[in-house]
Amino acid sequence: MSIFDVAIGALEGGPANLAQYRGKTMLVVNVASKCGLTPQYASLQRLYETYADRGLVVLAVPCNQFGAQEPGSPGEIRDFCTVNFGITFPITEKVDVNGPNRHELFARLTQTPDADGVAGDVRWNFEKFLVRPDGTVAARFRPLTDPLAPELIAAVESTLPVGPETSSSDSAGDAEAPAWSESAWPDLAEARWPTMPEQPAQRIPWAEPEPAAPAAEAPEPQPTIEVTAPTRSRRWWRRWS
Repeated sequence: MSIFDVAIGALEGGPANLAQYRGKTMLVVNVASKCGLTPQYASLQRLYETYADRGLVVLAVPCNQFGAQEPGSPGEIRDFCTVNFGITFPITEKVDVNGPNRHELFARLTQTPDADGVAGDVRWNFEKFLVRPDGTVAARFRPLTDPLAPELIAAVESTLPVGPETSSSDSAGDAEAPAWSESAWPDLAEARWPTMPEQPAQRIPWAEPEPAAPAAEAPEPQPTIEVTAPTRSRRWWRRWS
């Protein structure tokens, strides 16, 4: 049984049917809408658009386990992704990726170690698992690795089922796609965030150093008192003859 045989629901209901992606490279990412790493959605969409014709599919899996940063309904999640990032890749139902209720998909994925040889629990939102076309896991990338990082792109290209020559010849007659630029990133200040109760800021325990203890205040300098020996005035004596 491979990753493509695991049953998981689609965001709006019904099965996601991972079997339809058999023979393709799949990047599975646990996502959240109110996380500091949420701008990675833009990189995921660009990665998908760049390599979709060579057999890449990005699979977003919402999860609310890290700082309760994905509390929205399926409709709110869909609206957020569409309005702010123009997401076109598939999104599944919301699941647990750690703990006793961990979904079977992540029970299998988390057996794969990262580049440091560490397997086990997902650390935070936007952890990435690269699945080969045969359903085996090729690599694991921790949350702070951007989807457009050179090491992740190299891993994706090494597992794609279609080479660049085949892809370019098939699309030779298509109009040239406009070049991507920084302006393609959404203005997060204007982003339409889901209407949900505000959550206190959460520190990422493994990614942020402990705050340094305040330095001890230097003692106030004490006044210096100079003590000098008293001087005796010289007496001049006049001798009388």
